[in-house]
Order: sequence, then C-alpha cells, then structure tokens
Amino acid sequence: MSDEAPRHFEIDMPPKAVAGSYADFANVWHTPDVFVMDFVSLVRPPHEGTDADGNTVTVVPGQVVQRVRIPPEQVFELAKALTQQLEFWEQENGRRSTGG
Repeated sequence: MSDEAPRHFEIDMPPKAVAGSYADFANVWHTPDVFVMDFVSLVRPPHEGTDADGNTVTVVPGQVVQRVRIPPEQVFELAKALTQQLEFWEQENGRRSTGG
C-alpha cells in the first residue's frame, strides 16, 4: 500500500455510542507516550468542605464519563480540528465570551 494514496476511513459507530456523553469540563494530562483527556460530568452541586490542611474549600463532585487516550502526534490534528469547528460555530452562532 502506497503512503501517497489518499486515505478513506470507514468508521463504524456502535449503537451504544451514538448518543454520546455529556461533560461539564475536561482534564488533560500526558505521559511521554500518550495524551489523556478525562471528560467529567458534575454529579452534585458544589458544597463547602476542608482540604487536608484544614482550609475551607469548595468541593465540586464530578465523575469521569469518558477517558480518551491519543498519541502525541494526533494532538496537533485534534487542536486544528477543534479550532476549525469553533470558527464554524462562531460564524453560525456569534462569538461568546469565555466568562473569565
């Protein structure tokens, strides 16, 4: 198979995956060989608590709904795809502030 021939991906979507999972935020971390994205959904409202040093903190209970691992080479492609889709979304819906 030639490396120069265009690729045509045939990707199957299992019925259980069609609905997807809702996530309130994602946590991204890496090792030398892989980037990991943990998509998290909040499970209860935040509440006051204390940390290990006795300081008051806001505890935000969440649960990982999906963990995705990708090779470092694919992170660049993912970043480009997200940027492109965000630009399309902004053209359709207008720019939103990040609230930060």
